[in-house]
Amino acid sequence: MMQNKKNKFIQFLLLLCFIAVVSCDDEGLTPPDFDIPNDSIPNDSSSLINDFYFGADLSYANQIQDHNGVYMDEGVAQNPFVIFANHGTNIVRLRLWHTPTWTQEAYGPDGEQMYNDIADVARSIEKAKQNNMQVLLDFHYSDTWADPSSQEVPEAWEDITDINVLADSVYNYTFKSLKYLADKGLAPEMVQVGNEINCGMLYEANSTNFPTASSCDDEWINLGIILNSAIKGVREALPTNTPSIALHVANPINIDYFAENIINKSKVTDFEIIGFSYYPLWHPEIAPNGISELVSAAKSKFNKELIMLETAYPWTDEYNDNYNNQLGGTPLAGYPFTEQGQYDLMVKLTQEMKDGGGRGIIYWEPAWITSNMKDLWGTGSSWENATFFKFDGEVNLGITYMEAEYK
Repeated sequence: MMQNKKNKFIQFLLLLCFIAVVSCDDEGLTPPDFDIPNDSIPNDSSSLINDFYFGADLSYANQIQDHNGVYMDEGVAQNPFVIFANHGTNIVRLRLWHTPTWTQEAYGPDGEQMYNDIADVARSIEKAKQNNMQVLLDFHYSDTWADPSSQEVPEAWEDITDINVLADSVYNYTFKSLKYLADKGLAPEMVQVGNEINCGMLYEANSTNFPTASSCDDEWINLGIILNSAIKGVREALPTNTPSIALHVANPINIDYFAENIINKSKVTDFEIIGFSYYPLWHPEIAPNGISELVSAAKSKFNKELIMLETAYPWTDEYNDNYNNQLGGTPLAGYPFTEQGQYDLMVKLTQEMKDGGGRGIIYWEPAWITSNMKDLWGTGSSWENATFFKFDGEVNLGITYMEAEYK
């Protein structure tokens, strides 16, 4: 995820989680219609049906459109979900935050709703499915960004002091979220439990008594308890044609260490996919032409599918607003910061994934264009130079990498 997410603001929420002796039900943390029927709702989606996934993380798309963002293809304004489907996207990745009140508060008195909560996610999933795209739901298990630099505990869980209570809360939250979506006919085809959990998850808490799960502090057992509870929530919420489950690490150089310890120390085995983030400008330890060998080796060693869950590359070093851009610096040799350079690199990475036996590649926030959207750090976009859209909102050459011919 983005590198400058290190400096996050602690959000003070209004909701409390009532903890029983061994259970936290996680009630009242979602929209009013978050009711769980007694009967089991089957998930009619199929698992890993595509030979290869061309994905786009469109988590910001609703918020951008709500704040005057305009997307065009051949001069015609269109919904971004339509545009991506038309250019070959077959899976949409969407992040889910627990109770992200800050996404509403960022707009001050004008804030009307939260974004990347369960209601907003349901809105996006509906658009994806209307355009025949599958969905990857990315549980962050936080009220805000979760990544290698930060894994903040949701405020609703901050008073928990027992690992079993925390595991129960994770299970219930995962289960209820997926049942809510399934009840609306919006069950995802793939679920990611945790986001870039290089050092574990749920380890940044205000209380020293919180049962943290930091693998970097050798808390592999706690991490396993949490992940297995989340996975159980997925399996039991959607027992029929259950989604494929992905674990996610940043930087492909960490795949071997991460997977080996997750399996052997954390005792987490019930997952199908090892997902990884690869931003070539941020992860120079691995060159683009080394991805196929790394993916092939990991697939063989761990008997799991490999998907590049995040990647991106600039098509320009210019700005379209006053929000500083995150991707930039020195271009990779042979891949200038141009539309052609972006396209060529995406074709290269896709072929590398295919050559290594990988199952997909997902571009992170290719629709985060400049608009009146606000977050904690600015207004507009810090990514507009790395999207698949020119500054006038028209699609650029990069988006067509999904339509290229591959071996």
